[in-house]
Amino acid sequence: MPATPPLTYKSAGVDIDEGERLIDLIAPAARATARPGASAALGGFAALLDLKAAGFIDPIVLATTDGVGTKLKIAIETGLHATIGVDLVAMCVNDLLAQGAEPLLFLDYYATGKLSAESAGAVIAGIAHGCSLAGCALAGGETAEMPGMYREGDYDLAGFALGAAERGQLLPRLDAMASGDVLIGVGSSGPHSNGYALIRAIIAQSGLAWDAPAPFAPGQSLAEALLTPTRIYVRALLPLIRDHAILGLAHITGGGLIGNTPRALPKTLVPALDWAAWPLPPVFGYLLEAGAVPIEDARRTFNLGIGMVLIAARAKAEHALTALRAAGETAWVIGEVRSA
Repeated sequence: MPATPPLTYKSAGVDIDEGERLIDLIAPAARATARPGASAALGGFAALLDLKAAGFIDPIVLATTDGVGTKLKIAIETGLHATIGVDLVAMCVNDLLAQGAEPLLFLDYYATGKLSAESAGAVIAGIAHGCSLAGCALAGGETAEMPGMYREGDYDLAGFALGAAERGQLLPRLDAMASGDVLIGVGSSGPHSNGYALIRAIIAQSGLAWDAPAPFAPGQSLAEALLTPTRIYVRALLPLIRDHAILGLAHITGGGLIGNTPRALPKTLVPALDWAAWPLPPVFGYLLEAGAVPIEDARRTFNLGIGMVLIAARAKAEHALTALRAAGETAWVIGEVRSA
C-alpha cells in the first residue's frame, strides 16, 4: 500500500506565512490611524476603546456594520482594489453620523479562498485611508482564508464601526422637528455603494468593457469611474452636530432618498422633495438613459447625487449651508418637511 503523503495546513489551502506577510504589509497604514482613546496596533485579541481619553463626559456608545454590496465585483473583476476599502469605512461611519455619533474605532473582516497579501494589502490600505478620513482608528480585524468557499480571486468584505455621542447630542431630535423645517442635500461622489446590481446589469446590456472610456467621466475608464469611493462626511458634519445646528440626518443608501429620508423624521412628518433643486450628476444621467430606468425606480435605488440629507430649522438652514460649503461640500436646499 503506497504511503499516504503528509498533509499540512498549507497543502489544504491555508498559508499562514502569507497571512503574516499581510500583517507586515498593512501594519504601518493601520498605525497611522491611531487616535486618542483607540490604538491601532494589530496582533491583539481585541480592540480597546477608552471613551474618557477620547474626550467624552457622558457618552452613549453606538455601533454599525455594513458591506459594499456588488460594487465589490467590479474591483475583483478589474483588479482595482485601492479604493473599495474607503467604501467599506464610509458605509459604516456615515451611519454613525446619522445618529449624531463621532466614529472612533473600526474593524474589518476580509474573507477569501486563497490569500494574496498584495491584493488584500491594497484593500486594507484603502480601509486605513478611509479611517484617516473619518478620524477613527483601524484597531483590528479578521483575515479569513477559506479554501473552497470562494472562487479563485474572489473575496468578501464586512466592516464594523464603533462611535460615541454625548447624551444630549444624539440624532434625530424628533421632538424638535416641525412642519416647515428645511431639507438640505449634501452632494454624493457618485452611486456610492448602492444600486450596483442594477448598474452592473446596465453595463452588461451596454456591451462596454470595464476598461472602456467612461461615457460620463472623461479621462477615466468605466471601472475607475464606477469605483469612485463613497464620500465620508465626518469632518463636514460633526461640527454641525455638536453645535446643535441640525435636527436630523439621513444617510442615503439602499432605498434612495425616498426610502431613507423618512427614517430621520417622526411619523407625523414627511419629506417634500424638490427633485429639480440640484443637478443630476452625469453618471446617473448615463445610467438612466442606457438602462431606460424608470424614474420612480431610480429614485428608490440610487442617491441621484445626494449622499446625506440634513433636517434643519428654517432659521438655521443658511448657517448649515455656509458651513458645509466652507468644509468643501456641495449642498442645496432640496425641500422641506410637511405634516403627514
